[in-house]
Amino acid sequence: MSDKKAQTRERILQAAASAMLRHGPQEPGVADVMSAAGLTVGGFYAHFTSKDALMLEVFEQLLRKRRDLMALVDRSLPGAERRVLAAGFYLSHKHRDATRSGCPLPSSLGAVPQLPPAYREALAEHLEVLSAEMCERPEEAEKALAVIALMVGGLSLARALGVGDLSDRVLRAAKAAVI
Repeated sequence: MSDKKAQTRERILQAAASAMLRHGPQEPGVADVMSAAGLTVGGFYAHFTSKDALMLEVFEQLLRKRRDLMALVDRSLPGAERRVLAAGFYLSHKHRDATRSGCPLPSSLGAVPQLPPAYREALAEHLEVLSAEMCERPEEAEKALAVIALMVGGLSLARALGVGDLSDRVLRAAKAAVI
């Protein structure tokens, strides 16, 4: 792939990621994504076979970025400490307010059952890998999954409430529940 084509493809991916984080994987149309990328719709199919292919790639890419951040947590720390650190970041005001970056799950989970099975497969892989990163021992896997569910649910509620006292309380309560 030429440098120019690769750069154009990256612009499309970035525009689609921004749209997914704000609206989920179903809402943005090809025209919306291409316009946000500063391109015409006609060039879309030179880079992707379909909107579903684009949005699935973006979903997987955003999930991978989340896992990469978790991998930065010191593996020598006990699993419980890794989970507390992950929750501290994930359930922060900064992450709640960063609706143009961050985790795609709060904006996407409701749509996943209606999307092609590859989305569920990507989500399942993400949960397995992420929960393993949060464990010191295999028997902690269920606890790690519970913490992930608590984090995603807490962030989803806090974002839905917007900036305010109750939203802040949701973030604090979810963080406090992580052990």
